[in-house]
Amino acid sequence: MGGPWRFGGGMTQATSSTINLGTLAVDFYNPAAKQLVWRGTATKSLDPSKDPQKNQAKLNKAIAKLLKDFPPPPKK
Repeated sequence: MGGPWRFGGGMTQATSSTINLGTLAVDFYNPAAKQLVWRGTATKSLDPSKDPQKNQAKLNKAIAKLLKDFPPPPKK
């Protein structure tokens, strides 16, 4: 079945990218004003096959970094 196989030559390009499978997002709302007050996100690579204590430490560090800018400065 079929005929002769032919493969083309030429230049190709490969790219690499990181896909975040987990992002922690925190939104603080003012319910009286129905307004977003602050939004923060943090991403950190965790390896479930590694030591759970190290993963917890990485998560704690990401949360501390996320919340370092909260509360936002008052608007002038």
